[in-house]
Amino acid sequence: MQVFDKLTDQVQSMGLPVVAVSLTAVPRVNTPVLLMVHWHGFLRHQAPRLAQPGESNQPVVSIPSSAMQVNEPWMAMERLDDAMLQAAWQFGAWELVREERRACNTAGACAQEALECRQAFAEYPFEGAAEDVMLAQAPDRVDLMQLAAQVGYVRWQFRPVKNGLWPQTDGDDTLLPDGGRACDCPVPARPAVGPGLSRTRYQLGHSTRIVLI
Repeated sequence: MQVFDKLTDQVQSMGLPVVAVSLTAVPRVNTPVLLMVHWHGFLRHQAPRLAQPGESNQPVVSIPSSAMQVNEPWMAMERLDDAMLQAAWQFGAWELVREERRACNTAGACAQEALECRQAFAEYPFEGAAEDVMLAQAPDRVDLMQLAAQVGYVRWQFRPVKNGLWPQTDGDDTLLPDGGRACDCPVPARPAVGPGLSRTRYQLGHSTRIVLI
């Protein structure tokens, strides 16, 4: 699965800094996965009322995040791990975090777990109109979210340096001048832990410098 290529295409088409990238999958082989990109940028949204003289009638709002369904086949969770490791490495992320979450319909699961499951599948019920928060090209998104509520889901997330919000390369010895890294990622994928509330952190960046505070 070429997450890096898909992410590169989106970044080039939008031309905006990236705050974070995430990938959400249901732990069932060959099911579609959801790639989300959170942008840093603003636009003017047409207000319903007429502006007064000298007043703009277009308030500034945040650029909606993007969600894209990826239908490529995969047979093992390590393949998704590797795809995100390659993307995080080449985009200069300091780390990649993988969270394995249990089904939120499980007895004892709290309302926060249900909300986080919805957010992982690009649904933000308390943040205004859906199109103002997330632009989704994911026809199976709702079905995947409902399946995740029954069997759990896995989510990966990283914050890029290359094309990112804070393109700083001084603190990481592994980065190229543009904030990225040459392929391939030397960090291997780790086996999935299994359904539950587990977090795996892949350390990608490295610094040998002494920081004075």
